[in-house]
Amino acid sequence: MAPTRASIFLTASALSGGAVMAIELSAVRLLAPWFGTSQSVWSNVIGVVLLGLSLGYLLGGRASRGSRPAESLVYLLGVGALFTAWLPFIAGPVAELFLPNELRLDSAAEVFRWGSLAASTCLFLPASVLLGGVGPLVAELVSREGNLRAGDAGGRMLFASTVGSLIGVFATTHWAIPTVGLRSTLLAAAGTLLLAALLIQVLTTVADRWAKAALLLCFLGALSAVLTPRSMPVLPEGVVLLEERESPYQYTRFVEDRRTEPFMRSLQVNEGADSYQSVWQPELGLLPGDYYYNDFVLPAWWQGKKGTWRCLTVGMGAGTAKRVMEGAMPPGLTLDYTGIELDPVVVELAEKWCDLKADGLTKILSGLDGRAALGLVEGPMDHILVDAYANQVEIPPHLATIEFFNQVESLLEPKGWCQVNVSGFSVVDPIVSAIASTVSAAFEAPALILRVPGARNCSVFARRGGRPPVPTEAGWIPSDFPESIAALLRGREVRGQWDWVEVSHPKGIVLTDDLAPVERLQQLSLEKARQSLLGAFRVPGA
Repeated sequence: MAPTRASIFLTASALSGGAVMAIELSAVRLLAPWFGTSQSVWSNVIGVVLLGLSLGYLLGGRASRGSRPAESLVYLLGVGALFTAWLPFIAGPVAELFLPNELRLDSAAEVFRWGSLAASTCLFLPASVLLGGVGPLVAELVSREGNLRAGDAGGRMLFASTVGSLIGVFATTHWAIPTVGLRSTLLAAAGTLLLAALLIQVLTTVADRWAKAALLLCFLGALSAVLTPRSMPVLPEGVVLLEERESPYQYTRFVEDRRTEPFMRSLQVNEGADSYQSVWQPELGLLPGDYYYNDFVLPAWWQGKKGTWRCLTVGMGAGTAKRVMEGAMPPGLTLDYTGIELDPVVVELAEKWCDLKADGLTKILSGLDGRAALGLVEGPMDHILVDAYANQVEIPPHLATIEFFNQVESLLEPKGWCQVNVSGFSVVDPIVSAIASTVSAAFEAPALILRVPGARNCSVFARRGGRPPVPTEAGWIPSDFPESIAALLRGREVRGQWDWVEVSHPKGIVLTDDLAPVERLQQLSLEKARQSLLGAFRVPGA
């Protein structure tokens, strides 16, 4: 056997396997700014890539029966490189084809699900088909070079392809995307494919001029892709981009809204609709308008404690909870704050744009999962906030189960508070009811649900060995509350603005580590909100 030529073919198979994994792992991140990164988006991307590979295997198998399989391999690698190089530049225009103008979050679930499938098909199917055809051609070429049996040649090809895929998985996730970004990652994958095509062209002396012309066209196409700016969701007029970054977890950007004063800044993470993850204003204290962050000060005022208020936030984001609480604590009470944030890039950017910094009374645990980090926190705490999200409404399932809230409860002082921000449209919303019932079961105590006026959020409260105040009872708004705090509660005594969950009468399912269908509940929440909105505008008798 001629080891040089066979090794070139096997190297091409390895590079193709690595490129496929780079495409697959980058695909969801490419679509995230428009469709998020829910399980359905992942499923759509994986399904499209698998479909493309299966079609490619058939295409490559047919091409391998020809008299010039090396020439076919050059075509597939070269054109596959072109389609790979263009992905980060055409993702935006293609995604926007399947997103209606002014899409509202309450009608987004179905659009995200089927829109992401359509966009994935347009974007990733061509490259997957082309790269799927590489394997059968390589197996045929290796078999001809060494006069090997089909099983032997196929085994060597699969070995090389799988090794390349393994390298592609780890290199893409742990180095390329967080270090050089999506565009450079995909361009590098395209470059390796083009290099493999050139090597085969030169060392196998494929003389067909059409093959040479195709390689030149692919090179020029990849070069034009490098010179094309990446397409991202357009910001409204008056909202400016401060900085954007790719992290190991997500696409992240900070924007500033200059349409009103004072200017407000927002952290947006894989946003595909009208949403945000953190907000910032120049002054400490309560935010203007209907922000759920303002509810975070309520337990400290209800408690009536003096001295130090030890608060832990799971899902710190850019530190909005800390800034709101610091400027709105009761007299004689000092905030001792610990924030847990999974993404260190978010913390880095928040330090730059949102005045976040660690000091004697502020501890920041970054780069750690919220649940795993609980074991590193020194308790007991007076108040634990759970505000962990990915994208618009996606609560990580392992941060919503009874086992997780059991850990939360064990870190609290007696009579200490657990508070959960839940993205939901009413106090009987499916995901809100499930979270409240789960918290109540974990604490073996009643849970209070408060709807945030003017927002699509609810606050869920529970206490260790106690119960939150009830809106219909005395003490709901103590007389010593300043007007700014009393205003947060006034008007929420109306049934429909609050609900009460007893341990013996859960309003929703209790989520466990074994069964936590959070995404299904969230999709049901969005669907119910859409139906309610349609019902509100339906003509009576129609």
